[in-house]
Amino acid sequence: MRVPSRSPGRRPGSPVTPTAPARRLPTTPAGRPRAAGPDLAAYRAAVADLLVEVGALADVPSTAARQVLIDERLREPALAAVLDATPQGFVGARETLLLEMARYQPNERSAARDLTALVRIYLLSRIDVMWWRDASPFLTDAQVEGSADLVDLEWLRRRDLLRFRYRQQPASLVGRGLQAARRRLRPDASPRTAGLFARRARREVVALLNDLGREFAATAPPGTPPLWVTSLTRSAEHQYRLRRLGYSAMLPSGHCLGYAADVEMAWFERFGAREALAELLLVRQEAGEVNVVDEGQAWHLCVSPSARRRLRRAYEAEMGM
Repeated sequence: MRVPSRSPGRRPGSPVTPTAPARRLPTTPAGRPRAAGPDLAAYRAAVADLLVEVGALADVPSTAARQVLIDERLREPALAAVLDATPQGFVGARETLLLEMARYQPNERSAARDLTALVRIYLLSRIDVMWWRDASPFLTDAQVEGSADLVDLEWLRRRDLLRFRYRQQPASLVGRGLQAARRRLRPDASPRTAGLFARRARREVVALLNDLGREFAATAPPGTPPLWVTSLTRSAEHQYRLRRLGYSAMLPSGHCLGYAADVEMAWFERFGAREALAELLLVRQEAGEVNVVDEGQAWHLCVSPSARRRLRRAYEAEMGM
């Protein structure tokens, strides 16, 4: 499983240019440059380098060598700057990663197929929680269902206002049995995913997914099905539930803040469309609109604070508000 690489810098829908104009740093009222956030390109590059070293130690039975490696490498400025800016701070993020590694047990449900994947998913997802460190998570399923900050996807779907597909997770044994039967009869008709536990999302995330859905439809080979979303808003309560089942559900998580989504990737290989979708996602990341984490079958996306206002306006315009 590869780490998403940086793609040529351009905003979605704009032509590629050899060079980009230098950005001016925001200034304080006194006119002095205000400190920019951590360098995310440097952070992602440092994570990629660390993963190579973690992979080289995969066959070493002792965990001591891996712990020493993590201890040393996470202190590098490019990595430490992001981890220190998360709600847990550097020490908390480091200790959580070491604990995740110590507890790791490979299983078919987890997106973390090995320790290298676990480290990649954890470290790259820390960008999400750094961005939204001041946001309050949805702690319970009831909070997700009752929040006025989230919209019901089914209401939008019935009015043909969505440019992506999803599956609702069956709530009963009968529903799960019917879903299993459909998979046996037509195993490749749709992605192999349990579906959304809650079909609710922030308006900004709906706007992002609609944008991606339209771009994907325009660039994918003919006959490719629409963009497929496998996960959206999840409560911390549900996140713990997933962890008990063996999934690599990280905490804190952008899903619990409502700003993250997972989109199917592996299924689109049979249509020759996976690379087209990957390019769309990485271009958005390069533009600073999203954070992207390669989780194998699905890729994780999180809206950046800098894109929030534009996406909210896009949602309101599309809904005629």
